[in-house]
Amino acid sequence: MSTPEVWLRGPVENVPPLLQPVAHALLQCREEIEAHVSPLTAAELWRAPHRGASVGYHLRHAAGSLDRLFTYARGARLSDAQRQVLEQESQPDPDLTADDLLAAFDATVERALDQLRETRETTLTQARAVGRAQLPSTVIGLLFHAAEHTQRHAGQIATTVKML
Repeated sequence: MSTPEVWLRGPVENVPPLLQPVAHALLQCREEIEAHVSPLTAAELWRAPHRGASVGYHLRHAAGSLDRLFTYARGARLSDAQRQVLEQESQPDPDLTADDLLAAFDATVERALDQLRETRETTLTQARAVGRAQLPSTVIGLLFHAAEHTQRHAGQIATTVKML
């Protein structure tokens, strides 16, 4: 019997009820991405079929954007290190293996889950500014978008792996 999807396994411990969907989505992404990426070689990670983006790019961007969006949700600005990661995401790095990229993504998901556990539901509608342009959002808007954006790249990874 196969394991049900994460959202059907019950609540994620210590995550507030209104943030359970965000936690479930991130944990589902982690499982699906690991299943698709773990068997890939370094060459496969960075191959960009049909002029699309590589699996390596999607995985680095999924981790980087998740980190950046959760930073904005805390009401903080990006650090110089985060800006540097953003610049490097699209650059292939054949020295990075599937294990390296998966470990980095896993660590980012764990930090996100820790932040969800610390987020009070009473703060969810608080205003937050995004990016250099300081575009308007809210805590819940950023957390939800982080989850759906990560899911989008998990889907791109699955599709790209099939094209390799």
